[in-house]
Amino acid sequence: MFINLPVIVLGGGGHARVLIEILELLNIEIIGVAVPDPEAKQIHGYPVVGNDDAVFDFRPDTVRLVNAIGSTRQPYARRQLFMRFKQSGYAFARLIHPGAVVSSKAEIGEGAQIMAGAVLQPGCRIGDNVIVNTRAAIDHDSVVGSHSHISPGAILAGGVTVGETVHVGAGATIIQGITIGDGSLVAAGAVVVSDVPEAATVMGIPAKEVQS
Repeated sequence: MFINLPVIVLGGGGHARVLIEILELLNIEIIGVAVPDPEAKQIHGYPVVGNDDAVFDFRPDTVRLVNAIGSTRQPYARRQLFMRFKQSGYAFARLIHPGAVVSSKAEIGEGAQIMAGAVLQPGCRIGDNVIVNTRAAIDHDSVVGSHSHISPGAILAGGVTVGETVHVGAGATIIQGITIGDGSLVAAGAVVVSDVPEAATVMGIPAKEVQS
């Protein structure tokens, strides 16, 4: 029902620019961009339709949405935006860059975004509204919960479980079989060799919990 609908991009920053390029590569029609700046007329070459509230001028059965809010820490704003429009009946486009390597036996949720050079092996399950960023690698049978962000160059070995609304920093490594609790932050470059509880911040080699 929603597969061939045009899209509205929610947000106009750097992450939006990357997503717009993916949409162009996939030949998906872009109606416009929603941003809070009342003076903006065009973003990244596309018309501004208004702020987020302007999306409600379009019926849910006529458009899909693309969540262009990135995540620099814990992605609560991204989750909030996704949930707001889902509760109003809108659907989010799932985007996979043509340069990503995604197994046909991987499962990818609604609104997930798989960036250039990312690798998803068989048995992976990627939740709704997840970002798997540039050159991140997720090995077999790993699970990434909804609204989480796997940053550029991060590595999840086989059988890793990442909870919901987790931020895994750039270049972090999580060894096989580890569980990362909901709402946690794995710092850039960390090497995680033991389970991480909910809402924890870990950093270092090996990663240890610190006060956030």
